[in-house]
Amino acid sequence: MTATTTSIEVQFREIDGLSVRYADSGGAHEHTVLMTSPWPESLLAFTGVWATLCEHARLFAVDLPGFGASERRDELMHPRSMGEFLTRLIDEADLVRPYVVAPDVGTSAALFAAASRPDLFANVVVGSGGAAVPLDLGEPLRSRVFDTDFAKWRAMDPREIVGPSLNTIAGGIPDEIRADYLASYDGDRYVESMRYVQAYPQELPVLARLLPAITTPVTIVNGGHDRVVPVANAEFLAERLPISRLRIVDAGHFVWEEAPAEYASIIVDSIHSGVR
Repeated sequence: MTATTTSIEVQFREIDGLSVRYADSGGAHEHTVLMTSPWPESLLAFTGVWATLCEHARLFAVDLPGFGASERRDELMHPRSMGEFLTRLIDEADLVRPYVVAPDVGTSAALFAAASRPDLFANVVVGSGGAAVPLDLGEPLRSRVFDTDFAKWRAMDPREIVGPSLNTIAGGIPDEIRADYLASYDGDRYVESMRYVQAYPQELPVLARLLPAITTPVTIVNGGHDRVVPVANAEFLAERLPISRLRIVDAGHFVWEEAPAEYASIIVDSIHSGVR
């Protein structure tokens, strides 16, 4: 195992036949944390929590296929298939029973994976992702889910779509990270990434039926002022997952960037204390 890297250093490797961007903190730790990129961001969204979490675990962060800078495969652009990808990623990257931090679009994928493979994760931290049935989504996510006029979206400059979302991050983000997010969804990448959330109406009801049987401990984190994914989604999960706890943070949608110290503290607690 290499020495611990306390800043995010991105690399690429082939996983499941795709070029996937990842960062590996290395280090000799008892625990490993697998982190999946939120949308429309990338694994650099974890910059604010990286150094703190490195003290407690080896970190392995990935841009999910079709998100960030990772290659897309069309059949993976819905939560259930992305959950299957996570199982293959864990095997190929030799991540033994990791703790998983999967906010936003990773929420449904991680829970599908936990439902199908109860032995896969030691613990899961999710939230800020669509989960409630009937769907309870705010803007601009609701429009992305239900507006299927792809010709209209393709005619738009993706930077003019992604930029306003990034502008809502309280406190702002460094210029170099913003540039990475914008580049990650340039060309047709943003429009194609929308296919993932457009699967919510079909897939979230399936996931809802699986939640009561998930035996993996789950921590659900949501911003109390999240207008994109209202707290009702987190409450929906907490009411149905048998081993779970709910943490509401004084933040908007981008909890990991708006309240990094508290977000990191919740993850550390999930590693060392578990969910009871």
